[in-house]
Amino acid sequence: MRTTASDRPRESPARRRVLDTATTLFYAHGVHAVGVDRIIAEAGVAKATFYNHFSSKDELVHAYLDEQYRSQRRAVATLRAASADMPAREILLRLFDLMIEIGRAPGFRGCPFINAAAEFPDTAHPVRAAVLDHRTWFRTMLTDLLTAAGDTRPRATADILMLLRDGLAVGCYLDDAHTMRHIVRDALGRVLGPPGDTA
Repeated sequence: MRTTASDRPRESPARRRVLDTATTLFYAHGVHAVGVDRIIAEAGVAKATFYNHFSSKDELVHAYLDEQYRSQRRAVATLRAASADMPAREILLRLFDLMIEIGRAPGFRGCPFINAAAEFPDTAHPVRAAVLDHRTWFRTMLTDLLTAAGDTRPRATADILMLLRDGLAVGCYLDDAHTMRHIVRDALGRVLGPPGDTA
């Protein structure tokens, strides 16, 4: 379950270093490949300090995913605020353009939520709950934009765009990320239809 501002632990420099270090290592190498001792060593904190802020590695993984979730929400909120006067269809196109730019950045290794889900196959694990929380938010956001764009089947179209989003995350990592914008724009055009088409 995603944390809220009221129940989120108070930030401290040591906690920040641990979380920043874990974020870099988890994303680059995978969650299971990185042990607590390595995080402690690279963060430059004592073991007692680590456990004062995170009772277990699972709690740290959850904090990592929660921060990724909040970062993505901020990015989408910024994009929507900057595009407030644009049609919802154009906002959708800009949203996927943003994902492509992220996918073209050096060090991109795919979606952190897809990566984490692959490492935690047990659907009852709290990590999978955090992944589901993120995906529910993203799908709902797509549905809302599609509804505003006049799509007659916004939930079904949102499901298609979720598949496109997942494919984009993998494609930017495995294929030539610089070709993705043309491919994704073509796919979006086929799914959404031309501007003004709500069929």
